Amino acid sequence: SVQEFMTFTSQLIAERSALGSRASVKEQEYLCHVYVRNDGLAGVVIADNEYPQRVCFTLLDKVLDEFSRQVSKMDWPSGSPATISYSALDGYLSKYQVQTPGT
Repeated sequence: SVQEFMTFTSQLIAERSALGSRASVKEQEYLCHVYVRNDGLAGVVIADNEYPQRVCFTLLDKVLDEFSRQVSKMDWPSGSPATISYSALDGYLSKYQVQTPGT
């Protein structure tokens, strides 16, 4: 499924990225933008080739900063969407969603 692809790809890319690094990796028809902070917290945005890379990294910066303020660092390694409440993500995704003409 798409969810499985996104989860597997995100985990793989984040695990293979060095602390403090940003990278964009092409996977199938998508670009996967990863940011791994020096504290080990990582985020991945999967977008098409037309979505601006700069915007992806701005989104990752904001989401990871806010997440790290709201969620205890002790919960990061074992956390999952079922065990960690982080409701701000939906707002960020809506704000950064690119609308195509006519939608």
